[in-house]
Order: sequence, then structure tokens, then C-alpha cells
Amino acid sequence: MMSILSRNAKPAVLFLAILLGLAAQGTRSHAANVETLTVAGGCFWCVEADFEKVDGVIEAISGYTGGSKENPTYKQVTAGGTGHFEAVQIKFDPSKVSYESLLQKFLRSVDVTDAGGQFCDRGDSYRTAIFVSNPAQKAAALAAKTEAESALGQKIVTPVLDAKKFYPAEDYHQNYYKGTNLVLTRFGPKRQSEAYKAYRNACGRDARVQQLWGKAAAFTH
Repeated sequence: MMSILSRNAKPAVLFLAILLGLAAQGTRSHAANVETLTVAGGCFWCVEADFEKVDGVIEAISGYTGGSKENPTYKQVTAGGTGHFEAVQIKFDPSKVSYESLLQKFLRSVDVTDAGGQFCDRGDSYRTAIFVSNPAQKAAALAAKTEAESALGQKIVTPVLDAKKFYPAEDYHQNYYKGTNLVLTRFGPKRQSEAYKAYRNACGRDARVQQLWGKAAAFTH
């Protein structure tokens, strides 16, 4: 009986090893196909909500970057003095959507002429920026900025900055635009998703982007 079990077990063990090998290869392949674009576009809820709609984007993570303070909190960043921007890390599959395409969408989804914040949110932490981590990203970002400036016919103040450590924002900020928790807002008690829509509309984000970019505006149609 033992000899029969041993003979039968060998093919099963080999099959399992092949499956594990294929799974590991698939994981490595998936990891190799994920790239990152990090941008600051005012309220990170809005940037996250916009880019998670794009085909090829795997996820968008709200957070803080550009400053010197380690592990900053939302309160610290918005109070000023940390040097951090509200930013979003956009993870994407380059076989489905290009870095250049995402840059083009980003520049057409914010007010690139405003150096003092974005829409109703004022202060350094709400400024726009593109963060780059290598020469290829920098070249692509500068080219996208030049192209957008030509298309707009106005000076674009959005800087291209060297990437610094990115700190994910507090859990309650992630996916806020589709959250179901009840929160107290200036509009009264609302679900997070409803509060997000009310805030975005009141802040005038889409209206200003539409005014600035017209038919070329991203995410406002």
C-alpha cells in the first residue's frame, strides 16, 4: 500500500509545485506591470475619485508628500508648516493606460493657473504639483506641462518636483467619495459619499475646470 501511495503522490506533488510556480510567476508579472504617478491636485478625495474611474488604474491612494515632517496627520498638513501637499499615488497598468495619458488628464482636471491652492481650498497644502522619481518621469512631466500650456494659452504654475516619501492619509480619508459612514457636515448629517458630492459642488471644482479647459476638461462631463 505504501509503495502505491508513494507512486501516486509523486505526480500530485509535481502538479502542486507547477501550480505554485505559475502563481508566483503571475504575481511577479503583475507586480512588474504596476507603475505609479504621484500628483497633488487640491483635495485628495477628488483626485482619488477621478482617477479610480480611469481604465487601467488599479487604485489611487490619498496621502501626503513633499514635506519634511515624518508621519504627518491631516490636521498638521492643513494647518501649514510641514511642507507637505495633499497628494495621491495613482497605481496603474501601463499596458492599459500610459503615464503620459494620466498626466494629460491630471493637468486638465485642476486649475493649473492657481498657485495659492485649489478652488475653495486655500493654502500651500492644497497647491498642485507633479512628483517624479526618475529622469524619464521628469521628461514626460515637463513635456506634458509644455503641451498643456500651449493648449491652454496661459502660464501653468503647477511645478514638477522630485519625489519624496509618500505617507498614506488616515484610513477615514481613503475612498471617502464612496463611503457609507454617517458624518456631520455643514450641510447636515450625510453619508460620506453624499457629503463628498455636496463638498465638491459647493467648492466649485468642476465648474472652474470646465471654465478653464472647456471641452478638453477631464472628469467634468
